Amino acid sequence: MEAETVSDVITEIHRWRELLSDLPPARTENEAIDRITALEELTSVSAAAQARETLTFDMHRRNREAEEGVPSRNQGKGLGAEIGLARKVSRSRGSRLLGFSRSLLMDLPKTYGSLKSGDISEEKARVVAKETDWLPRDKRHQVDDRMADRLVQVGVGRLGNEVRALAQQLDQKAAVEHLDRCVEERAVTVRPAPGNMAFLTALLPLSQAVAAYTNLSKSAQSIVGTGQAEDRTQGQVMADLLVERTTGQDSAEAIPTEVHVVMNEDSLFDSGETPAWFPGFGPIPATSAREIIAENEAAVFIRRLYTRPTDGQLVRMDSKRREFSGLLRRMVVIRDDVCRSPWCDAQIKHADHSQAFAAGGETDWDNASGLCAACNFLKELPGWRHEATAEELIVRTPTGHRYQIGTRPIGTPTTKTSGLPRSDLTDQPTSDGADDPDLFTVRIPPLRKVDEPKLDGTFESLKVDMWECRDEPPSVVETCMVGRLAEFASAV
Repeated sequence: MEAETVSDVITEIHRWRELLSDLPPARTENEAIDRITALEELTSVSAAAQARETLTFDMHRRNREAEEGVPSRNQGKGLGAEIGLARKVSRSRGSRLLGFSRSLLMDLPKTYGSLKSGDISEEKARVVAKETDWLPRDKRHQVDDRMADRLVQVGVGRLGNEVRALAQQLDQKAAVEHLDRCVEERAVTVRPAPGNMAFLTALLPLSQAVAAYTNLSKSAQSIVGTGQAEDRTQGQVMADLLVERTTGQDSAEAIPTEVHVVMNEDSLFDSGETPAWFPGFGPIPATSAREIIAENEAAVFIRRLYTRPTDGQLVRMDSKRREFSGLLRRMVVIRDDVCRSPWCDAQIKHADHSQAFAAGGETDWDNASGLCAACNFLKELPGWRHEATAEELIVRTPTGHRYQIGTRPIGTPTTKTSGLPRSDLTDQPTSDGADDPDLFTVRIPPLRKVDEPKLDGTFESLKVDMWECRDEPPSVVETCMVGRLAEFASAV
């Protein structure tokens, strides 16, 4: 990040940061506990100061835009994204931090005072703000006054329950309306989890969620009780039933898949250890990727993505179209994985031009960015600018700050590339074979370089590179693919 000037206050904050980072360990147990307490209080005070400065930034921006004649409905657009960049978090989290700061300083003064003095944690302050965000301002003040003495005494969970109960008591009509709005926010989401797993989350009305869980639980108990679980626990059976009932599959494992195999050929066909990468979810071990391809009971289409050997970046693709579509769009989504904006982990919705098409930006690999919808619309606001290549993205904000993020290489760079044979068809256009049932990809046998032949007599040796096939047993992936190809041929 680059800032225009550094004030005395910021210099002092940086000095304290350096002192804390170089702080030697405590000499005794008592001193260690005292330091932990003091640092926790300092964390709370810092959170309060950040909230105050966030609201101050909001007010300065809105005042300036009002003086410039910006309509009130358009004032403050993009503030959450700038706060997110400043705090190194996503745009959506930056917007939530802005809302929290407004609530804390404008509607919950006593809660803010407790945070400012270091008596409560930022987590407690967030709970009070969250459980009262649907109340009108005068009722929020009442909750703040009546809960002031309880803030320090109770834990986070108990505090949330007490604040919620008091809020519902003060305004039952608003509470009912709030619950009705919550029903409208029902949705299903998926996000990565450790161990090649993922969380499939359904936000449902309480009665519906309990009914769905009860049905899965009873069905799983029946399967376990009749001995059909096949060494699966009740929880595992419930998970399999959920997949089967939502997808209509006969088996949870039989998932029709188009696998974007972002891995080198050693890891795909041999015993290489370079992890594969599932777009939007992250890395998985090469062995696990081979098992997904080879052991899946349903149809699997393998799309190999080639990378530049020197740095592991995906190869370039150009287009004369105005929109990013087809394989070019797919490659952009796979390269960027999630929204390309710094610290934004939202799923990619738009593949768009970093430099606008109307401003002369081309629909090509270097000028492409995979962004969530909010970040894509955000870069069109006055004062925002994106500058991109395939290797990096630079974001400039209305305050003049600059944030730079590099593109993560898809593949693993190789250091020795000069000794590999190269095809003269590299730049030839290829068609997307995902929908062509008659298209098969055949593996070229691995080659190794051998010594050139020596000639007797007065002839000089031939100055050519000689290659020969390398004998090796087929991999599990190859064996599986050959078996399926044979089944297909016998059925024709």
